[in-house]
Formats: sequence, structure tokens, C-alpha cells
Amino acid sequence: MRFPGFLFLPVLCLWVGFMASDVRAAETSEEPRALFVEGYAGHVSHAPGDELTLHVSTSAASFSVEVARIGANKASVWSADAVPGREHPVPVDASASGCRWPTALALKIPEDWRSGFYRVTLRARDGGGTFTQRGARTAEGTCYFVLRAAEPGKTSKILLQLSTHTYNAYNNWGGFSLYGFHGRAGNQGHRVSSERPPNIMFGTWEQPFVEWAERNGYVLEYAANGDLGSRPEILKAYRLVLSVGHDEYWSAPMRDHLEQFIADGGNVAFFSGNTCCWQVREEDGGRALTCWKQNFASDPVFGARQGNATLSSLWSHHLVGRPENTLTGVGFLWGGYHKSHGQLMDGSGAFTVHRPGHWVFEGTGLKSGDAFGGKDTIVGYECDGCELDWKDGLPFPTHRDGTPESFTVLGTAPAQWHPDDCQWYERWENGRKGNAVLGVHTRGGTVFTCGSTDWSHGLRGGDTKVDRITRNVLDRLSR
Repeated sequence: MRFPGFLFLPVLCLWVGFMASDVRAAETSEEPRALFVEGYAGHVSHAPGDELTLHVSTSAASFSVEVARIGANKASVWSADAVPGREHPVPVDASASGCRWPTALALKIPEDWRSGFYRVTLRARDGGGTFTQRGARTAEGTCYFVLRAAEPGKTSKILLQLSTHTYNAYNNWGGFSLYGFHGRAGNQGHRVSSERPPNIMFGTWEQPFVEWAERNGYVLEYAANGDLGSRPEILKAYRLVLSVGHDEYWSAPMRDHLEQFIADGGNVAFFSGNTCCWQVREEDGGRALTCWKQNFASDPVFGARQGNATLSSLWSHHLVGRPENTLTGVGFLWGGYHKSHGQLMDGSGAFTVHRPGHWVFEGTGLKSGDAFGGKDTIVGYECDGCELDWKDGLPFPTHRDGTPESFTVLGTAPAQWHPDDCQWYERWENGRKGNAVLGVHTRGGTVFTCGSTDWSHGLRGGDTKVDRITRNVLDRLSR
């Protein structure tokens, strides 16, 4: 049947419109979705012979894995290709309670792997869309684990316990961390799980220290923060325990065991700042941390009214009554920020020397009043100090803040809190000025502290004074 011409044109236009709509729908439905791969290790800390499990979610059909030890050099120790991929849902409480993803890959850790920090790199690749947006795409995710020594103390008498609790505290994967500044809708969490893709902070502070140590012939053995609490027996194998960088979150068992180690004659060097600032409670077998921080009145421990020894707030909080000074010699309440958080942004980043005859300064050539470390800003970010009295130009601890009677102040630099951080604390004195304090005390064993997160930046930068002081501490306290 023939249609009149005046009817044919509208029908043709309608047909073309439908076809165009179908094409647009097809193009939309066939656009390639985002390519991603991310995962986490089933446990933070392992020993040779343990089973390492990796829990991975990916939009790719398969992915590859590389495991590498990170030290003075990257040493790739294991890899796998074409591991079947699968995407898993993200629970709404993932930040607090973990992802609960199944095991994608399991590996028995070989006995000959060296103790250290191990980075796991996950890689995925595809060819893009079927009909459009065709092109090679890659995605990469990372996670980590810490490998303890098979026989603690066999290769070294120095144990570096990595600040893995701090990594977890700052991780906002899933929406929340223990901070509000990068939380979903500005909200601060009070519980964080390690069973989610991690925030790895190793490269900022600990890696420069490790690289320097290995280049200079120092052998270290490694542990995670939680190992001090759950595996205290390993401490007996060491003469010196190290804390490097930003070692902010400590549980009561961690602290109890390290303080006993010192009382028994063991030595500790805190090349770190903001150290042991917040008390956390480890939960889920050490796979989660609780810390209510400024909101301590919401902590069930506070509500129970049965003592506040494990209240998850500042260790220096008067309700806890156990300032970090009694462990490290210094604390954050008398420290603060230097060249960070808008505080002392014109600071030198250097320590001023006060007692150059001390063994810590041996071989440096430093004199009283000299400054060192400014080139690499070794005094920076977050700092710990103690309340000081100045007599004849020299600083002395008052000991009113918990700093031990035997503590000797060797160097200082100005530091101060940001008002937003301190005014919640009801015993804060407005206008308080503090210091980063470098010093030493002895109570059984010897404890050195540098009072700054950024000490290792001087090692990375090749500062000869920082290098020699670090050697003096390691050589003397590891014997």
C-alpha cells in the first residue's frame, strides 16, 4: 500500500527519532563503568609461617598482586597474575566495623622473608568500553602488613614498632576516621577498623628513618603498635625499642608492657612527637580501636562511674591521670605545633642546644646556644614538651606535669597549640606557650626523646648533626 506523501514524512521523522533514542540509550548503557581495585590484609602483624590473607574488591574481571619489602631499597618478594576479581558491597558501618570482604587470595609467608614493612600493590587493567571509550585503563590500590622476626632478637637487638594505630586513626575510608576534618559531613568517628583499605603513613616519617638505618648498617626488627600490647614477650629479646614519627595512639596494655620493659632495664628512643597522646581501647582482637577523644563524656567508661583508667581521651586528661610524660619525659599539653596548623609558621624548624657536653651531642661539635636541624625542619608539625623553669639561661623541668625527676633537657624549640584544639579541655590555661623538648631520663633503662614528629626528615636531608645524634643514641642504647 502506498502512503500519501504528506503522511510519509512525519512517519519517517518519528522513526528516525526512535532510532536516535535507541542509539543514545545503547551508548549510555555501554559506557564503561569506573575501574577500581582496593583491599586490605586480614591482619596488620604477621610472622613467617603465618597465612597472609588479602581481601579485595574490584570492578575488573581479574587483578595482579605484588608484595614488596620497603627498606633502603624496594625488594619485590612475591607476585601473582590473573587473580579472579569480584566486587563486594561496602557496609554502612565499614569505617567502624570493617568491610567483612571474603578472602581473595591466601599465601603462607615463607620462613626466609625478612622482618620489615611490606607493601602490597594491587593492579587491574581493561580495554574500556565495548563500542565506545575503548582504550587501555589501569587502576592501582595498596595495602600493607608488618612482618615480625621469626626469632625475635636473632638478627638485631633493636625493635622498631611502627605507628600502625595512627595509620588507622587517620583513615577515613568508608566515610569516617577519628577526626572530623575529613569525615563525611564533617563528622568525627569514635571507632575505626583495620579491616578496610588502609591509609598508609609509613612513607612520611618511618621510611626515611628505615632507609637511613639500612644504608648505614643498622639492622632493625619490626612490630606493629598492637604487638606491644598483645605480644609483650617479644620485648625481652631487645635492648632498644624505637618509636619514629607520629606515634599518637596507645592502648593501656601497650604502655604497661613498655614501661615494664624500661623498669627491667630496657631502653627506648622516641624519635617521634605527639607520642602516646590519646588512649585507645583495642577491640575485635586488636582489629579495631575506640577513642572518644574530646567527647569523653560519651565514653561508656565515663558513664559507668567505675574509674577512668581506660577512658579513651588524652593520656594527660586529669580524669585519666597518667600523662605521657611519665613514659617519654614529655607530652603534648606542654608542646603543640611548630610550622603547622597556622602556628609559628615563621619558626626556624631547629632545636637550640642547652647542654652540649651530654653524650647525646658527642662528636657533633655543637655548642650551647647553637641551633641545628633547621634546613630540614626537624622541629615541625606536632611536638611534645614539658613545663619548664629557666635559671641562668638554662631550662629545667618543673616535674609538676609528670616529667621524671631524672629528666635532662638538652634542646628546645618553641611550640604552641591551636585554640580549636585545646579549648575543649577544661583545665587549659589560655595563652599557654610550649616547647618541643629534646631530652633523656633513666629509670631502670634509659629513655631518649626528641619531642618532634619530623626528626627523620633531617636524616633524609643528610643533616650531619642529626645523623650523629641518631648514631649516638642507637649505638649506646642498643648495647
